[in-house]
Amino acid sequence: MVEKEIKKGWSRNEMAQKVALDIPDGAYVNLGIGIPELVADYVPEGREVIYHTENGLLGMGPAPEKGQEDPELINAGKKNITTIKGACFFHHADSFTMIRGKHIDICVLGAFEVSEKGDLANWSTGEPDAVPAVGGAMDLVAGVKNILVITQHTTKSGKPKIVENCTYPLTGKGVVNRIYTDLAIIDITEEELVIKELAPGISFDYVQERTGAKLRMS
Repeated sequence: MVEKEIKKGWSRNEMAQKVALDIPDGAYVNLGIGIPELVADYVPEGREVIYHTENGLLGMGPAPEKGQEDPELINAGKKNITTIKGACFFHHADSFTMIRGKHIDICVLGAFEVSEKGDLANWSTGEPDAVPAVGGAMDLVAGVKNILVITQHTTKSGKPKIVENCTYPLTGKGVVNRIYTDLAIIDITEEELVIKELAPGISFDYVQERTGAKLRMS
């Protein structure tokens, strides 16, 4: 009988909290669909972060308590949200003008693959029956100043998501600044991938074995 490997590393909520802690006070931030949406729930006390959504809101708050959802108040991923004091609503076109005009400081996105050079593939696996769903991702990686990726370190089958070169259709080339996974926080520099922090109980060798590109400890 083969024993199932015990889950190691950070949970999705812990990964989101790590991202939230690294977002500076006063930043304007766009959150992608999936794990990135959790980041809004972890703004540190005493810090102001203004979250932006493509569908026309500046000032998104955390997810509402159960039973307090407003069906007309959603983010770009169609998830129920709340607003902070001073939030404002605007046209979809104005939202993308903010993105394309480089007025958003940070964007947090999910990924299918990230290359050692910071290339991002997060909109299609290239499968013939897959439905294209690029959304605003290409605008975001082109117009936002800093791109952070939050993702599981490997696929469900154990295939590395961090690779030398992406095999899936690219969203953008050389756009990712930092990767947050369940195993480590990794900076993308001009020379190499540098591990900034390891999850508790995770060794460098454990991460390297599950990565398709060479790593270095900070």
